[in-house]
Amino acid sequence: MPTALRRTLGLSDAVTIGLGSMIGAGVFAVWGPATAAAGGWVLPALAVAAVVAVCNALSSSALAVRYPSAGGTYVYGRERLGEVWGFLAGWCFVVGKTASCAAMAMTVGAYLVPGAERVAAVTAILLVTGLNLLGVRRSVGASRAIVAVVLCALTGVLVAALWPRAGSGMALELGRVVGGDGAPDAHGVLQGAGLLFFAFAGYARIATLGEEVRDPVRVIPRAVVVALAVVLVLYLTVGVAVLGVLGPDAVAGSAAPVADTAAVLWGADLAWVVRAAAGLAALGALLNLVLGISRTAMAMARDGNLPRRLATVSRTAAVPRTAEVAVGAVVLLVVLVADLRGAIGFSSFGVLLYYAVANAAAFTVRDQWRGGAVVPVLGLLGCLTLAAALPSSSVIGGGTVVLLGLAVHLLRRHQRGAAP
Repeated sequence: MPTALRRTLGLSDAVTIGLGSMIGAGVFAVWGPATAAAGGWVLPALAVAAVVAVCNALSSSALAVRYPSAGGTYVYGRERLGEVWGFLAGWCFVVGKTASCAAMAMTVGAYLVPGAERVAAVTAILLVTGLNLLGVRRSVGASRAIVAVVLCALTGVLVAALWPRAGSGMALELGRVVGGDGAPDAHGVLQGAGLLFFAFAGYARIATLGEEVRDPVRVIPRAVVVALAVVLVLYLTVGVAVLGVLGPDAVAGSAAPVADTAAVLWGADLAWVVRAAAGLAALGALLNLVLGISRTAMAMARDGNLPRRLATVSRTAAVPRTAEVAVGAVVLLVVLVADLRGAIGFSSFGVLLYYAVANAAAFTVRDQWRGGAVVPVLGLLGCLTLAAALPSSSVIGGGTVVLLGLAVHLLRRHQRGAAP
């Protein structure tokens, strides 16, 4: 029964996976709930989310160089902090990213097939699972094509937003929305940042696939930095354009603010281009999410923290086929009961806890940090703060699921220790 993966991914492949994971439903769907929380201060909230994301990315990269195997922070937490912390990270990732998968699948349906969202979401999950079963190279090729199309569509929106408003016109509009009226609501800004973090969570997919990357010591850190830098610039420009055209009140009340911006700039007849790009982007993000979750599930199964059958790797395609199918089945179940905005908050909670463990693990490799390990400390505090600031339903629901999983793990660990 083979359990090893093949190292077939180079730098461009790793960057593509990172971009495909981040340039998904987040950039199209997250502006509404984030602006509803932060108001006109949503761009500062984006900056807060970006700082936390950068710290997490640097911590993940430092650890991926030392532990270039499938599983990401599950492996880092286990190796640096102990088995329980490794399990906590893996469980938070699987739970949080399963919610992300459901959100991505529902976004595909909402943008491409309004009125039949759940049927379209199920179809998307089946399509993505089937493609991933063919091998990681096929998945990377599909992701590269999707990223190219989405970037072209977003570039069109940005050019249309800036071109007719060049100079003082655009500056005056932005002056009315950036910063809002009066003093910011600190809790609202933090909650907005926590929701916006959903749009960034994806760069670690590169580290999660570390066992399939060639020359991981060199490739993984470079790929993470490049992918995150591109996405930071893209999100900032999209946020400026959306707020500049619609204003914060309209953005807060919109389920598809980027598409609404395109409708204002291009006319309703051409807004379908952005809707198609949004659906395609969500499909690409779903593709990369299932890749990451299946690899983490495989790593946990190798250690007996999930059913060991999930560690099986197919001989032909060299993918964890059982884990891929299991993840697809669970996401199908979540789609049948989930709500899009609730899924975003739930996902952010789980993923922020996952990165909190990554930063705590990175702090233990002090020899790799300058300035007293400021990066992992800032990342850890940022993750915990943003997680606590999320909507109460997300905190309560996510906390309950995380604690239940941890309790089951500790019980099983106790039983194994007591067994003769």
